[in-house]
Amino acid sequence: MILTREAIAAAVRDGDIAIEPFDPERISPNAYDWHLGDRIRICEGDELDAAAATRVTEHVIPTEGMVLQPGQLYLGVTLERTHSERYAQMINGDRSLGALGIWVHVSAPLGHVGHAIRWTLEIRVARPVRVYPFMPFGKIVFMSTAGAAASYQHLGHKYTRTSGIDISRLYEELR
Repeated sequence: MILTREAIAAAVRDGDIAIEPFDPERISPNAYDWHLGDRIRICEGDELDAAAATRVTEHVIPTEGMVLQPGQLYLGVTLERTHSERYAQMINGDRSLGALGIWVHVSAPLGHVGHAIRWTLEIRVARPVRVYPFMPFGKIVFMSTAGAAASYQHLGHKYTRTSGIDISRLYEELR
């Protein structure tokens, strides 16, 4: 079950959902509107290797914006850090981004119960498009779960806490 505007506001007020920074005006009927952060990583090379760490260069997105190019993989980060020990989270871009030809976070939209993160974003574009730091960039929904609760923070997984932009760590499992 996806939480409604009223349920999200109550969960934030009661401490069951943390969103930092939080703006109650960003709660939409069934989601919270999140923003792109101010940094982006550009994956280097023409070919990525799942068995090796991805080489990246990190850039601050200038206030005048940054033009993203097709054929390039960008890793961004959300402005907001989200956390809930009660609800699972799902992050997506939105229709406005899609209408610009921006695909964001297609492969890993689920935030398990217990995730406490600024989300690393996978960003691709269909044509050159200028993005700006802190611009609205998508929606996050909060979902109640069924069954025994298990916090992702306590399972010792590799992505439990992050404050920045993470590269793939699949290479650690392929050694």
